[in-house]
Amino acid sequence: MNRVTIAIAAFFGLALVLYWQAQVKRSEMDAIKVVGIERPDFIADNLRTTEFNKEGLIASKVSAKHMEHYASSDITHFTEPVYLIYPENGKAQWQLSADRGQLNKQTNKVILENNVIIDAIDIEEPLQSLTTQTVTLDLSTMIGSSQEMVYIEGKGFMIQGLGLHADLNTQKLSLLNKVEGTYEPQ
Repeated sequence: MNRVTIAIAAFFGLALVLYWQAQVKRSEMDAIKVVGIERPDFIADNLRTTEFNKEGLIASKVSAKHMEHYASSDITHFTEPVYLIYPENGKAQWQLSADRGQLNKQTNKVILENNVIIDAIDIEEPLQSLTTQTVTLDLSTMIGSSQEMVYIEGKGFMIQGLGLHADLNTQKLSLLNKVEGTYEPQ
């Protein structure tokens, strides 16, 4: 073998080794990719949306500073959401707001977290405001629940308790534990 043949064979051998190393590195990088990091399918800022029920009546209105929807899990995350809830009779009665929210369309449940405030829209309602840190609301049944401390203000009374069960259709609310209240006659 002469020098030219050896040089050509060495050149192709080196090229083959470099190509093989590049393929091994690519395979390692594919294996290192973090599993479970999902990008949202769509994002919205300053969102305003209205959802209707089967009869064509408004079921809820949502506004949020920021929203991200993930189609694979059918979950939507909200920043500073404000929900207007329309129970069975079709009139908005409650406004729910929080720092963060999550809507799971598969279970039809909304989870509101951090500085959750539920306000009555009608100023004549006996119960005017409810605050807590977390509330889960089933949009199908309009039943809300919380395991956190709940503070309620109304006309002439203040109540606090641990845990909440609320049916927004029947407007029945129960505090579950450690209930304390003050009543001020007017």
